[in-house]
Amino acid sequence: MIFNVVYALGELAVMYPVSGGFYTYSVRFIDPAWGFAMGWNYCFQWAIVLPLELVVAGMTVEYWKVGQSVAVWITVFWVFIILINVFGTLGYAEEEFWSSCLKLAATIIFMIIALVCVLGGGPSEGRYGEYFGARLWYNPGAFRNGFKGFCSVFVTAAFSFSGTELVGLAAAETKNPLKSLPSAIKQVFWRITLFYILGLTFVGLLIDSTDKNLAGNGSRIDVAASPFVLVGKYAALPGFDHFMNIVIMVSVVSIGVSGVYGGSRTLTALAEQGYAPKIFAYIDKSGRPLFSVIAILSGGALGYMNLASTGVVVFDWFVALSGLAALFTWGSICLAHIRFRKAWAYHGHTLDEIPFKAVGGTAGSWLGLAIVAIVLIAQFYTAVSPIGKRLGTAETFFQNYLALFVVALFWLVGYLWKREGWLSIAQMDVDTGRRELDWDLINKERAEIAAWPAWKRAFNKVF
Repeated sequence: MIFNVVYALGELAVMYPVSGGFYTYSVRFIDPAWGFAMGWNYCFQWAIVLPLELVVAGMTVEYWKVGQSVAVWITVFWVFIILINVFGTLGYAEEEFWSSCLKLAATIIFMIIALVCVLGGGPSEGRYGEYFGARLWYNPGAFRNGFKGFCSVFVTAAFSFSGTELVGLAAAETKNPLKSLPSAIKQVFWRITLFYILGLTFVGLLIDSTDKNLAGNGSRIDVAASPFVLVGKYAALPGFDHFMNIVIMVSVVSIGVSGVYGGSRTLTALAEQGYAPKIFAYIDKSGRPLFSVIAILSGGALGYMNLASTGVVVFDWFVALSGLAALFTWGSICLAHIRFRKAWAYHGHTLDEIPFKAVGGTAGSWLGLAIVAIVLIAQFYTAVSPIGKRLGTAETFFQNYLALFVVALFWLVGYLWKREGWLSIAQMDVDTGRRELDWDLINKERAEIAAWPAWKRAFNKVF
C-alpha cells in the first residue's frame, strides 16, 4: 500500500509543486469538501502526535532512572523541537538526515546481532547462547489471537508508517524536485523492506509475544518494554540495551520534528485556499510559515496532561483521533492520482508529458486504495467485536473508530462552507500551477538512460 501511495504522490508532487500537497490534490482532483476534511484531519493528526512523542521521549530518559520528573524532559525535548523549527526546512532536513543515519546504522547493527542470536551465537550466559531458530513461531506461536489479532494491528502499523508520505510535502521547497523527489521515493521500498519487514521478522523470532515485559503497567508507557531493548537484555550484551534506548529517543523526537513540519505546511496550504484563518498563510522572509509552525508547536503542551491522574484517559481519546488519520490520507492520495490520470487524458495529454510516473500506474493506486478499504473494514470489525469479546462497548468502538466521525464532520463543515461537491473529470484543471519543465534537458536525460546497459537501467529504476 505504502509503496503505491508514495509513487502516486511523487508523480503528483513533481507535476504540481504545492506545499501541503495531500490536501491540495484532494481539492483539485476529488472534492473540495473532502480536501478540506483531509487538510484539517492531517493537521490534527500531527498536532496530537507531537505531545504523544514528547511523552514517549521523556519516558526513554526514565529508563536510566535519572530521578527527574517526566515533565522536565518533555520540556527539554519540546524546546529542542522548537529550536529545530527556527531554521525552517533546512533545520528539518538536517535533523532528518542525521537522525536517519543513526536509525539506519542502528537497524543494521541490530539485524546483524539478531541474526547471530537466532543462530545461537550470543554470549553463553544469555538466552541466545544456543541455536534459537524459529521456536517462538511454534510456541506460543505466530498470529496470536487469530484473525482478530491480525486485524487489530493494522492501525498500529499504519501509525508506525505515518510520515512516509512526508517526502511529498517538500516538493515546493526543494530546489530540484524533478531530480531529488524520484530518488527519495525510490528509497521508500528499501526502507520498508529493511526497517519494517526484516527488522520486525527478527523481533518476532527472538521475543516471545506473551513476554510480560512487553506490556506497560496500563497507565504509563514502559520504555523498557521495547523489544529492541529486550533483545539486548536477554542476550546479555553489555550496553546494547542503552544504545537501542538512545536510538528510540532520537527516533521519537525526530517524529515530533516531522509532525511540526507536516502539520504546519498543511495548515498553511489550508489558509492559502481560504479553508483556515488567513494569518496562517503568512510566510516570513526565511520561507517559514511562522504562525502555522507556532500553532502546531503549541499542541506540545498537551503532553503535560499525561502527568495528571486523569490525563491518561483524556490522552487516549486524543490518540484515538489520529488512529485512522493516516489511512484516510493515503487513500486520498491514491484516489487523487487515479482521477488526475483520467483528467490528464480527458484534456488531451499523453503519459510522455509526465516527467516522473508511478511505477504501478493507476493499477497501483487502485491496489493501494483497495488495501486502505480492507484495513478500514478490518478495523471496524475489531472495533465492534474486540479481542476476547463477542461485542464491545460504545466506548471501545469510538476509541477505535473515532477518526471516521471526525473526518465526516470536517467534510460536512467543508461542504456547507464552500457548497462544492464531487468534481467531474471535465471540471478538473490540469494545467494551472503545473511546474515549468525543461523538456530538452529531460529528453536528453531520457535518451542517455536508454543508451545505458540493462543492468545500469535496472539499478537506476530501483535506486
